[in-house]
Amino acid sequence: MASIKIHQNNIKDRDGLLEVCPFNALEWEGEELVTNASCKMCKLCAKNGPEGVFEFKDDPVAVVDKSLWKGIAVYVDHDNGKIHPVTYELIGKAKEMAAKIDHPVYAVFMGAGITQKADEILAYGVDEVFVYDHEALTHFRIEPYTAVMEDFINRHKPTIVLVGGTTVGRSLAPRAAARFRTGLTADCTILDVQENTDLDQIRPAFGGNIMAHIQTPAHRPQFATVRYKIFSAPVCVDPTGVVTICDVEEQMLESRIRVLEVAPKQASTSIEDAEVIVVAGRGVKQEKDMELVQRLADLLGARLAATRPLIEAGWADPKTQIGLSGRTVKPKLIITCGVSGAVQFTAGMTNADLIMAINNDPGASIFDIAHIGIQGDLYDILPDLIEKIEATEENVCTTIPE
Repeated sequence: MASIKIHQNNIKDRDGLLEVCPFNALEWEGEELVTNASCKMCKLCAKNGPEGVFEFKDDPVAVVDKSLWKGIAVYVDHDNGKIHPVTYELIGKAKEMAAKIDHPVYAVFMGAGITQKADEILAYGVDEVFVYDHEALTHFRIEPYTAVMEDFINRHKPTIVLVGGTTVGRSLAPRAAARFRTGLTADCTILDVQENTDLDQIRPAFGGNIMAHIQTPAHRPQFATVRYKIFSAPVCVDPTGVVTICDVEEQMLESRIRVLEVAPKQASTSIEDAEVIVVAGRGVKQEKDMELVQRLADLLGARLAATRPLIEAGWADPKTQIGLSGRTVKPKLIITCGVSGAVQFTAGMTNADLIMAINNDPGASIFDIAHIGIQGDLYDILPDLIEKIEATEENVCTTIPE
C-alpha cells in the first residue's frame, strides 16, 4: 500500500513544514511530524518539501502472466431463459476483439431449465457456451451467481469478461471483480484490445466533461459493463461452437437470500427500442411547449424523449431521459429540438443511424455529430415542419390503383 515516509532525522527547520501540504494533512505529534487522515497521496510534499524529509513509497506492481489468461467471456443476461439483447451486442464486440488477438469467445449461461436455450447463443458465433443449470439458480441471488462466475473464471481463465449494464449485471460484475481483486469499468462506450490482450476501456467521466481511458494491465481478468444499444449484435451464422454443461458444488449455491415472490413488471414500451425518437432539450422554454414537440413525434410515429434539465423540471417522464444518467438509444432516426449536445447527452445517442439537429446556436456541439443540421429557432422551424408533414400526409394516395 502506498504511503508517505517522513525522515525525522532530516528535519532541520520546523518552520513552514505544515504549509507544504495544501490539504492540511501534516501535523506535529510532540516532536514528530506525521500525516493525518486528510492525506491524499498527491506526492506534493515529496516534490516541494525540504530535500530528504518526505519520501513517497509505493508497493511494487504485481506482474501477471498474461499467457495464462485466454478468451473473452460474455455473461448471458436473461429472464427465465429469455435472453436480453445486450448479450448479443456484447458477443458481437467480443468477436471483433477476439479476432485481433486470436482468442476464443465464451458465453457464461447460468440459471434453471436453460440448457435448451444454449443453441440460440451458438448461432451468434460463440465458440463455447458454458451452462450452469441448477434449480438454486432459478432466481438471481447475488451469492450463488457470484460463486458460479468465480468458478467459471478459475476453471477457464478468460482475459476479459463483458457484462451487460442491466440491473443484474451491475450487481454481479463488481462482486465478481472484487473476488479477483481486479478492476471494473462501468458503462463503457468504447472497447478495444491491444496485441498484449490489455483491454482499452473508454467511458465519459466527471459528468461527461471528459472521456476517461482506463486500463488494468497488471490484473486479470479485466471486467467491463456496457449498456444496451451501445454496440451492434452480430449476424447469425451456422453454429460451429459447442455447449459445455458445468457441474457446481451444492455448497457454492448457498444463500442467505430467500425469494418469496416474483411479481411480473408491467409491460411498457421503452425508448431504447424505438426506431424514431424526437428529443426536447433546454431550448423548449415552457412546459406547455412540449405539446409542439409531441405533435411532431406523433406525426412521425416516434417516441418523445427529453434531456436532463427537462426531466429535473418535471416536464417529462424520467424513463424518457437520454444520456449518461438516462437511457442509451440507437434509433434509425433521432431529431433533437433545442438540444445543445453536451457529452452527458450525446453519449447516449451517438450510435443513431441518422441524427437531425435543430438549434439556434451555430456553435452548438450537437452539430458536430449531426448528419443533418438546421440552424434556427425551434419555435419557427417545428410549426413549418409539422405543416409540411401534415400536407404530405393529406396528398398521399391511400388506395392501391388497379
